[in-house]
Amino acid sequence: MKRPRRKQPASPGPLDRRYDVQGLQTIDVAALETFPYEYPGNDIIVNIDSEEFTAVCPWSGLPDFGTVRVDYTPDRDVVELRSFKYYLLSYRNVGIYQEHLVNRILEDLVRCARPKWMRVIADYSVRGGVHTVVSREYRSRGRRR
Repeated sequence: MKRPRRKQPASPGPLDRRYDVQGLQTIDVAALETFPYEYPGNDIIVNIDSEEFTAVCPWSGLPDFGTVRVDYTPDRDVVELRSFKYYLLSYRNVGIYQEHLVNRILEDLVRCARPKWMRVIADYSVRGGVHTVVSREYRSRGRRR
């Protein structure tokens, strides 16, 4: 018995849908600014939290929401917070894996501010019953926190 051919739907079904994502070149590293740390030699730890972080899944284009936390000890420069907010907003439509995000943010911030020590933590909202927290740490050579 010959099986009838299945018709292809005219448009993608709900599970076949994919939203366009922007590439990594969209990340606005130029938005990052610093200002001089006026107390060199006095090690402090700066904590920056943003609970409004959004990027998109590179597979589906669906949004990923989470908190990005940056902890660091400045050497000569401090990350200007408004510029950091603009930088994070540039991820809004970028397709990036959660594990790659912390690497990218850390590398951009280290290049910008040249801290003694820095840690970036991405704490993503639960999706599909899975909660993900990813972190990476940097320490300048020959320095202790």
